[in-house]
Amino acid sequence: MEYKDLTEKEKIPALGLGTWHMGGGFRPDSSEDGKYLEAIDYAIGKGLTHLDTAELYGDGHAEELVGQVIKNFERKNLFITSKVSPVHLGYETILRSCEASRKRLGTDYIDLYLVHWPNPLASMKNAMAAFDKLVETGSVRFIGLSNFSAGQFAAAQKHARNKLVCDQVRYSLLDRRPEKELLDFCEKEKIILTAYSPLAEGRLAEMKIEALAQVAKKHGKTPVQVALRWLIDKPAVITIPKASSKEHIDEILGTLGWQLEKEDQERLDKA
Repeated sequence: MEYKDLTEKEKIPALGLGTWHMGGGFRPDSSEDGKYLEAIDYAIGKGLTHLDTAELYGDGHAEELVGQVIKNFERKNLFITSKVSPVHLGYETILRSCEASRKRLGTDYIDLYLVHWPNPLASMKNAMAAFDKLVETGSVRFIGLSNFSAGQFAAAQKHARNKLVCDQVRYSLLDRRPEKELLDFCEKEKIILTAYSPLAEGRLAEMKIEALAQVAKKHGKTPVQVALRWLIDKPAVITIPKASSKEHIDEILGTLGWQLEKEDQERLDKA
């Protein structure tokens, strides 16, 4: 596994496993639990020890699936990220949501806890006070945000005593919006940018982009591996693709252990 600096003393895996749509969309769906349990177990066994989930995913069922699997592994070797719903951003509701997530996950602590989406009706002062409380009580180790702009992130940080260490946003070769401001902000402030939907929900593989195929052929890799490598070659970026089969997990693991050349990056950027 490759790692990035989350803080001066803590590192985070550069490649993790996303769980959106495992166990349902916004409602629980147990029809494919067996497949997802097997996939999560296989991924951890292969070294994908960063698992990303949220209380919104399957209305908590994704967390339950993760919890069923991680009880078979050494907790200290795992890095678990979860998120609080934007409708639960009151002080007490955040504390209750975190407790519920920890119970579903079957863990005493969550490594990284994020506000899932901004809510203009919520008080970020109260939300950050709750996040600070979670850190101080040991319920979570690190805190951050998701889907926040650079300005929104900076505003939230003013209310938090603990450093917000991560912003999780949509980012891929097909969605370059973080490059307008957020990526530079994260690099300057030493914040990890976690790229979700790094394969644009499969569109990158379906579109058969010539430059992507040519760079992949050059390195003996697949377009999926090149698209993921393009992200984690950036200093502040990690990524969390979803994979629900052994074949896809093996493929995304092939992202590790090599790098794109500068000319490859420039070619992909232009394409």
